[in-house]
Amino acid sequence: MKLCYGLDIGGTKMELAIFDQQMQLQQEWRLATPTTNYADFLQQLCDQITQADQFSGQKGQLGIALPGIQDANGRVVSSNVPCLNGRQVVADLQQLLQRPVAIGNDCRCFVLSEAVLGAGRGFVRVLGVILGTGCGGGFYADGALQQGRQQLVGEFGHQNLAARVVQQHRLPLYSCGCGLVGCAETYVSGRGLERLYQHFAGEPKSTYQWLEDYRAGQPAAVHTFAAYMDALGSVLAAQLLAYDPDVIVLGGGLSDIAEIVAAAPEATQAHLFAGVQVPPIKVAEGGAASGKRGAALLGAKANG
Repeated sequence: MKLCYGLDIGGTKMELAIFDQQMQLQQEWRLATPTTNYADFLQQLCDQITQADQFSGQKGQLGIALPGIQDANGRVVSSNVPCLNGRQVVADLQQLLQRPVAIGNDCRCFVLSEAVLGAGRGFVRVLGVILGTGCGGGFYADGALQQGRQQLVGEFGHQNLAARVVQQHRLPLYSCGCGLVGCAETYVSGRGLERLYQHFAGEPKSTYQWLEDYRAGQPAAVHTFAAYMDALGSVLAAQLLAYDPDVIVLGGGLSDIAEIVAAAPEATQAHLFAGVQVPPIKVAEGGAASGKRGAALLGAKANG
């Protein structure tokens, strides 16, 4: 029985999981991600795959969920793992491991997992939205993950936030790590929520502090929630108009906050014209495991 490995690489840690052909988890572990030295990064990945092979007694199929995207020449760009930018990670790993390696954006792997095995299964068109350290997602339709010519489908965190929201709440324009200003990610991600609370409260506040203050009815926290949901609603409405999904699946740390999930449909509807309905908005079933499970699915598909 051929086993599949899903490797989810983040800016601080990487997680490897071994799945059987029915995508049942067999084993998993995590360790820190080498971020500054590319040779160290490759060596650590090869060591982990070797360890997985020893556990499995075979050369497993490999899929990797990676932050950033690959350009037309196979080079990784816009990754939050600095040593990967400009590198041909797939080609280098395939040469070192002597097997096919499938690599996909981490957000898209999340969507693939949820569309096939999670909250989106049974729907034809699934929009996945991650609200975590950053904001991004992907679109699964007609049995396949939609990528686009430059693999940009789902990079809506780098669309501008709606001008009406910025103006109504008198929000500053924040600089984004991508080099643009006013990106949606700088408002609706976890860090974005912290920025908004700092803006309204007048002092640095964490997401956890905001939630505690909000549930206690603290005025600045309540004001922050209203502005945040207006911003998030505008972002979700824009994707609804672009993709017309049957379901929206939310992931990332902020999807664990029940108040945000409960308010999302009404906040989204407020940014849509008459006659347009918000589809069901669900929380991801796979949670933090969706990235590596999606990577494993990607690897299994690439190997036939």
